Amino acid sequence: MAMDSKNSKKCDMPNKKQKFIKRQMQDKIADHLEKEEMTIILGPRQVGKTVLLQQLKDWLIKSKNIKLENVFYFNLDILRDWEAVRDQTQFIDFIKSRSGKQKIYVFVDEAQRVENPGLFYKGIYDSQLNAKFILTGSASLYFASQVKESMAGRKRIFYLRPFSFEEYIFVKNTALARLLKNQIKISAVDQRELQKLMEDYLIWGGYPRVVLSSDPDDKKNILSDIYSSYIERDIVGFLKIPDKAKFNKLTRLLAGQIGQLVNVGELASIAEVDRRTVLRYFTALEETYIIFQLTPYYHNPRQEIIKNPKIYFLDNGLRNYLLDNFKRLSERSDNGFLFENGILQGLLTAQEEELWGLHFWRTKQGAEVDFIIEKGVKLMPIEAKLNIKTAKVSLGFRSFVKKYKPEQGLVVNLSGFQSGMQIEQTKINFVVPSELKSFLR
Repeated sequence: MAMDSKNSKKCDMPNKKQKFIKRQMQDKIADHLEKEEMTIILGPRQVGKTVLLQQLKDWLIKSKNIKLENVFYFNLDILRDWEAVRDQTQFIDFIKSRSGKQKIYVFVDEAQRVENPGLFYKGIYDSQLNAKFILTGSASLYFASQVKESMAGRKRIFYLRPFSFEEYIFVKNTALARLLKNQIKISAVDQRELQKLMEDYLIWGGYPRVVLSSDPDDKKNILSDIYSSYIERDIVGFLKIPDKAKFNKLTRLLAGQIGQLVNVGELASIAEVDRRTVLRYFTALEETYIIFQLTPYYHNPRQEIIKNPKIYFLDNGLRNYLLDNFKRLSERSDNGFLFENGILQGLLTAQEEELWGLHFWRTKQGAEVDFIIEKGVKLMPIEAKLNIKTAKVSLGFRSFVKKYKPEQGLVVNLSGFQSGMQIEQTKINFVVPSELKSFLR
């Protein structure tokens, strides 16, 4: 039986000799293991959800003194484990037989693969078992919508993405990462190292296996494997999209348009599909954490863009793989968009902790600001500029500041320029990517 405790708790967990990188959200998730509600971790494939489960399991055993036989693990991508879990009644009976007076911890990897997952896990939670459930899911929006509708008050959702730039620095230069964490002033030598690390991050992205490899050809092969697995398992297998060729064509078109307004009609024409199919593909790409649609901020519908979103990729490496372009930043015509895409990823990571709105701003006359953070009634404009040498802002940025009068704004750059300026009552800070998070608190 797959439900045997010896088999289930060891099934397909990572080898203990594997190099573990502590994720930024790990402590927050570990704290939640003390709560009764289900812990749900969502994110794309191969970002380290299974490794994170192993780390949480080890934390329970070593720090909380939970016995090994009271920890169970199921990976629903594996047929044996899926068969063990898929029947709700039998699974509940199994949990009851293993818990009794002793609380157990049940990890379910790729939990979305049961039928009607929202109702499935709601029924398990409502059975009042003496068990804590930790679930992961890959097709995030589908799974999230299911559990949000059915499990109000029964769960908390955490999002795991490819390595953030902070995590990337920790992997590549631990000493430098600790200096940044302790807010120690960075020398000019270390600033140059940070710039190099950011350039590499913008080319190869943050998927853990890619980051941990040092060989460019190996990195390309890993990205190819990630995308191929994604297409077969999530797109064709799970989301039931039959035409791989047209889906791939649209995805590559989007990869070439990061940071730009979406024109659904134009994309439909080029990809040779109808508008409805384009929108369905958009949803599929969002559900599986490949793209992010940034919506516009507007106050005056007559003057400002209110509908068309901008498209970004949640990993630069996967985006560059789709275009088969791994050239250095200095050799690329899209380096500014790549940098903007990388800053968007950093903002999304910070947003998980701060819970603010994130948009862009654009007038119908073409004035634009890359990102707008919305905290209640407070706004903060942010521009991503690859290379700057003086404290100047774009006309669009200045126009936004004069119109909305925010307390502060940011210009993030890769050239190492750090300074400040004032526009009326607004303080503008020029910062490097490693400083971004500290200005968002």
